[in-house]
Amino acid sequence: MLRYSRGKIAAILLLAFAGFYFAAPSLMSPETRGSIRANAPGFIPGWMIPSQAIVLGLDLQGGSHVLLEVDSGAVVKTQINTLRDDMRRVLRDEKVALAGGIAVLPRGVTVRIADANERARVSPKLKELASSGPAVNLMRGASPALIEFSEQPDGLITLTVTDEGITEKVRKAIDQAIEVLRRRIDALGTTEPNIQRQGVDRILVQVPGLQDPKRLKDILGTTAQLEFRMVADSGAASADVEMLPQVEEGSAQLPIDKRVIVQGEDLIDAQPGFDSRNSEPIVNFKFNIRGAQRFGQATTESVGRSLAIVLDRKVISAPRIQSPITGGQGQISGRFTVEAANNLAILLRAGALPAPLTIVEERTVGPGLGQDSINAGKIASYVAAVLVVGFMFVTYGLFGFFANIALVIHVVLIFAMMSLIGTTLTLPGIAGIVLTIGTAVDSNVLIYERIREEARQGRSLVASLDAGFTRAFATIIDSNVTMFIAAAILFFLGSGPVRGFAVTMVFGIVTTVVTAVTMTRMMIALWYTRSRPQKMPF
Repeated sequence: MLRYSRGKIAAILLLAFAGFYFAAPSLMSPETRGSIRANAPGFIPGWMIPSQAIVLGLDLQGGSHVLLEVDSGAVVKTQINTLRDDMRRVLRDEKVALAGGIAVLPRGVTVRIADANERARVSPKLKELASSGPAVNLMRGASPALIEFSEQPDGLITLTVTDEGITEKVRKAIDQAIEVLRRRIDALGTTEPNIQRQGVDRILVQVPGLQDPKRLKDILGTTAQLEFRMVADSGAASADVEMLPQVEEGSAQLPIDKRVIVQGEDLIDAQPGFDSRNSEPIVNFKFNIRGAQRFGQATTESVGRSLAIVLDRKVISAPRIQSPITGGQGQISGRFTVEAANNLAILLRAGALPAPLTIVEERTVGPGLGQDSINAGKIASYVAAVLVVGFMFVTYGLFGFFANIALVIHVVLIFAMMSLIGTTLTLPGIAGIVLTIGTAVDSNVLIYERIREEARQGRSLVASLDAGFTRAFATIIDSNVTMFIAAAILFFLGSGPVRGFAVTMVFGIVTTVVTAVTMTRMMIALWYTRSRPQKMPF
């Protein structure tokens, strides 16, 4: 027990050194870290200089907090419109002429086909629309139908979106919206945004360090549904035309064909730039192969007509097609400011939201308040550390000094692990670290008290030390496992600050076992080997 090989001692010291090495950037200011990297000797590779520091959360460095709600009604409306278009396509493919057309219901679509032969030919095709739901779940059996098909004797056929279908569509819309929002926020250049689902139809967005809530709201709230359509001719049928407002002309309306030539989903890139003719900010875009083909064909057939660029049902520009555009590239102009052009490029690159988002809660945490939280956390940490260190030293003497050294390394290892993994440190996270300062010495207390009991029973110093570590080890493992289970439950079931608290607790539990048992044991072994004491130091 009291013999440590040189290799084992070297491994423990190397672990402690690695902890200080990777935790060091978190204890420095960004300016100091940059200065060290800039002034490092040329013979030291850049990768050997640690630079990744712990990211401070919203409550510590300030930032913006927004709670968004997905418009479930818009999701349902989109699904119904898709059903209508699919039904129209089936009827057109089967060459079925309708007298009354397709009627749109609050939860579906319906059509009346009086001819029995035509109905018999079309019904299987429409049933396929209703059956194209999710796959069978092996754990729960067949998934509920998302669309119901019904047929009346008088020839009335109805496709209805079920409650399960609406729930599934909203769930998918939330998942898609989270990915779109993440791409948009990442393009802003911020670090460690927190984007997660809240309840059934809400999304929580926290962006530490972003002090411009208006810009964040503009980025998050815009649907960014980009469409390229033709400006309608004077002789176009009214059913194929809709009036859309022009951004440049205030409230002026412009007749636009309903047929969409290319959508924003066919864009593969969008970058802000400046027009070479007048130096005005523009957005340069590039289509994928499918979009380039459609755009090239449409512009070839419509030379001389005006092409409307529609963003969220507003015409931002309507240039005249002077010649076919077959390269799959173009530009959007609309009297943009530099910031507006940059924001539009971000929105187009990230993709369109599946449904409008409504801001139901917003708040901004200033950097001053965050600094106050950091200062309060530092004071709490210092007070806790001083009290714990003082108690251990007074109660256990030299062994308490060993425990305090292990405690310092314990805290350093927590910071090192958080730096390596890129964990965000929040105010509850600081509370978790403060708590681990107290709980970290519990293992040493258990060991030392066991040693003391063994010595009172008349055992020798070596036997007491060996029994103290050996017999207390099982108790230490049991106590830390129960804490680990509680922290894991908080992490998986909690959110936001609760998860931050749980993360620091988990890291603290892992490092406690290493420092309180292994490092303390090594220090006591080295002390005994060199000093050969005859009695306990406490």
